[in-house]
Amino acid sequence: MRIYERISATFAAMRSGAWETGILRRFGLFVDGQQVVGARFAAIASPSGGIVVDAESWATIDDILNTLRQHGLIGA
Repeated sequence: MRIYERISATFAAMRSGAWETGILRRFGLFVDGQQVVGARFAAIASPSGGIVVDAESWATIDDILNTLRQHGLIGA
């Protein structure tokens, strides 16, 4: 069962005997007909190895990957 709650302008769904709000359960997120978020793929490894080691680039890439993981956009 789903309802629209006017005060907060959100939808709520009854799941396992309790009301759930603010959780989107879908197969993908679409904007103007284009899928922008879908199923997760395998985790992306942090940078390592290589001939030229650029610690600042690695740290930046690692920060980006960690942020995406925290937001649940890529696998851990």
